[in-house]
Amino acid sequence: MKTDSLEDFYKQTKALLPEGISKEVGHFNVFDIAEVTATYREKPAMPYNRRTYYKISLINGHNIAEYADKVIEIKSDALLFATPKVPYNWLPQDQNQKGYFCIFTEEFMIKNKSGMVLDDLPIFKTGGFPIFHLSTHEATEINVLFQKMHREILSGYAFKYDLIRNYVMELIHYGQKLQPAADQYSANNASGRVASLFIELLERQFPIENPSQRLALRTAKDYAERLSVHVNHLNRVLKENTGKTTTDVIANRITQEAKILLKQTDWNISEVAYTLGFEEVAHFSNFFKKQTAFTPIQFRA
Repeated sequence: MKTDSLEDFYKQTKALLPEGISKEVGHFNVFDIAEVTATYREKPAMPYNRRTYYKISLINGHNIAEYADKVIEIKSDALLFATPKVPYNWLPQDQNQKGYFCIFTEEFMIKNKSGMVLDDLPIFKTGGFPIFHLSTHEATEINVLFQKMHREILSGYAFKYDLIRNYVMELIHYGQKLQPAADQYSANNASGRVASLFIELLERQFPIENPSQRLALRTAKDYAERLSVHVNHLNRVLKENTGKTTTDVIANRITQEAKILLKQTDWNISEVAYTLGFEEVAHFSNFFKKQTAFTPIQFRA
């Protein structure tokens, strides 16, 4: 999995970049989905990558969204909220795609000096279900907001970005008032819910992209505290849902990342050990050999 930046996004859609977009206010842009689909029919899917920007989409069409632990099918109007913290894969199932989407950075939204942090808003919190099915009336109301943003960004109004921020916040509050669609829940019980949140929290720590990056959560206790559950409860839930203990699931994922780093980077063993949360190289070597029957050096060779 790679991380897609705004620059990566515009390499694919540079022909759609309106002139005169200000660079001093953070970044914001809005697009007509039909135009994007028509221009890039040969590559309509969005890969399962992290993105460095936020995205809100009003979608009309048949699509599938894949997250770490759930698959959501959309056959009509839907509202999608995407955050840089949660990667997903977007798979259009037909060419009849309509609607709008906007992309923006946190810097764009904090220009209102409110001190607001986007990730503190319920709609962007980890573990939520960010796709909402819409009635015809709801889709019409949201469509009007996107049309206003689309017109405003091309206007010469001096305070247009202040106005656009208000439209974005209206979209966010609209989404927060909607109830999640029932078919978004891959597990409709408390046990499945905790397991789902754990997997999403685990996957958000990867991939490791530079030697200074380090895992923030390493142990079952770390995850239990973040999820506000007892470590024994988390362990029991994962055993029920995956057949493995919390420690086993974490160890398997760390081993998977270790293999990638050893094969695909030129970092030395101590750098790999550090990024994966090991204080001593010897501890990492012992862990890796226990998991794979090879030392890190043997595996790399």
